Amino acid sequence: MLKNKRKDARYVNSDAILQFEEELRREERTKNTIDKYKRDVRRLEKWLSGRSITKELMIAYKEHLLETGKSLNSINSYIVSANKFLVIMGWGDLKVKVYKIQQETVQPEEKQLTLKDYKKLLMVAKRLGNEFLYLILEVLASTGMRISELRFLTAEAVREGVVVVNNKGKIRRILLTARMQEQLNSYMNIRGITTGVIFTNRRGKAVSRVTIWREMKKLCDAAGVHERKVYPHNLRKLFATELYDSTKDIARVAEVLGHSSVETTRRYILPDYKTRRMELERLRLVGSGWRPEENTDQMI
Repeated sequence: MLKNKRKDARYVNSDAILQFEEELRREERTKNTIDKYKRDVRRLEKWLSGRSITKELMIAYKEHLLETGKSLNSINSYIVSANKFLVIMGWGDLKVKVYKIQQETVQPEEKQLTLKDYKKLLMVAKRLGNEFLYLILEVLASTGMRISELRFLTAEAVREGVVVVNNKGKIRRILLTARMQEQLNSYMNIRGITTGVIFTNRRGKAVSRVTIWREMKKLCDAAGVHERKVYPHNLRKLFATELYDSTKDIARVAEVLGHSSVETTRRYILPDYKTRRMELERLRLVGSGWRPEENTDQMI
């Protein structure tokens, strides 16, 4: 925990954010995580407008976030970042509680990427001759890899058929199917890739999530798939859903995805409204309808 030079100096400013960043690096947080924390804390800094932070202002900030109309998940994410900052700065007494969210049991259809949607995206990527994107879509959907884990997909890993992911000190091994290996080997041979990361940008560095996200969005109109469904993490959810449908073993799915809790996995495999409605219809608890002329007996 960092100590501020003055106990009463509780200001969210550039110096404090720099200290925050340094401590996050010592905790071996990933670059994306650090950048996310910093963006969120700068949001708090902007709202404070130079005021010394207090418990009352933190509560007011929490209420302000609610008034922005953003989702509770987004708001809670901002609060978690702010609380992390406060703890690191030694101001843990200013922490506020996140908003309670009722656990979802159904996933809105407009947000769920289906297997049919996925195949449409592949078809369009192939038609456009975009093998780079086509293979990335297949890798993410067939392995459940996070977009940030693509940097571990190297030529060596393809030859072995196993991608070893080292994330936050946790080691996870991801298997490639024989068919996936074959396609990636062909891709590497044509491009002369013999070592290192497979999917790179023009500078030879691992392709960024922003680039992949942007390229995926370009497929939406041509594929007839709503853009709200099309983003990299939804491919990971599609993998989870398909694996669970195949195995009916949520613990196994959690293991493959690298989740420490099956509750996290459970959120990945929520049924859509259509599926849940069909389940309710099968209960047959609704009759043929009430007709006044047929109900002559007085109701008690």
